[in-house]
Amino acid sequence: MTPGSVLETITSEEARIVIDAAAAKATEIGQPMDIAVVDAGGNLKAHVRMDGANIGSITISINKAYTAIAFQCETGDLQGVTRPDGPIYGLNDAHGGRLVVFPGGIPLVRDGSIIGAIGVSTGTIEQDQEVASAGAAAYLEFAVA
Repeated sequence: MTPGSVLETITSEEARIVIDAAAAKATEIGQPMDIAVVDAGGNLKAHVRMDGANIGSITISINKAYTAIAFQCETGDLQGVTRPDGPIYGLNDAHGGRLVVFPGGIPLVRDGSIIGAIGVSTGTIEQDQEVASAGAAAYLEFAVA
């Protein structure tokens, strides 16, 4: 086996920091959430389903994080362009239906490179975005320190 790493990616420790910060925000706003962190390849690194979070949101949270990696943007940024009158309408059916084109998925960036993403689901899209933003902000603080 050839030594070395394939791709710079988020560590388990960093993923835990992201999830803990997001869960703290979810608790603060009184909305339990499903929170997922994927690595730079879009593979699940960590996930938590807070007590009371929807079972159906497990996959959605993971797929929001995957979409943020796949398109290198926040999932909410895809809303307008994927509407029926948008230039990439139907995108959400690509990748086997795995893409999620509403808020709650945010890339995690270190030194200008996307090294992972957070995806959050169960609340309103505004709550999902708020909780995901808290997790992303905690990562940024950790990465800069």
